[in-house]
Amino acid sequence: MIDLSNKPTIAGEKVILRPFMAEDFPQIEECLQDPEVIKLTGGSSEYDREATVNWYNTRNEQKDRLDLAIVDRSQNILVGEVVVNLYDEKNESMNFRILIGPRGRDRGLGTESTKLMIDYVFSNTEIKQLTLSVFEFNPRAKNVYEKIGFVFDSIDKNDLEFDGEWVDSINMKLAKENWIKSHE
Repeated sequence: MIDLSNKPTIAGEKVILRPFMAEDFPQIEECLQDPEVIKLTGGSSEYDREATVNWYNTRNEQKDRLDLAIVDRSQNILVGEVVVNLYDEKNESMNFRILIGPRGRDRGLGTESTKLMIDYVFSNTEIKQLTLSVFEFNPRAKNVYEKIGFVFDSIDKNDLEFDGEWVDSINMKLAKENWIKSHE
């Protein structure tokens, strides 16, 4: 069993990853309602504010996942979230995902957040592998994941219907041993 009840604060050069706070809600809400975020995450434009508030208010209580806010150090504003979840005991694996809102794009904040979270998880847990899925129409994210060390695993054909078109989801994985080797 995994225990992620400790919610760390992790400081990088450009970002701080930290537990969510009540006052973060307007900024994460801005991210979640951004049309590009909705598209790239396969989200829905239907938005339930009460359910979303309840969701974020319970993130710090979760023991089987780690949800951290991404704060842009230069502006001291929340620009997204980084998450490891879906613990797979058999494969000693977890899922990785990241969301960057409009005020955090194209400045390397997502790349740094991804590296910080991966390093934290591999250094502080027994997890041996991280997995993720990225939609085919998000080559920018796919390129970042590949640069960091994720490799192709499989494709889920027609995983998302978006604007009347079916989109494939690319599944990728990163082994702890490969991460450690590349950071020695």
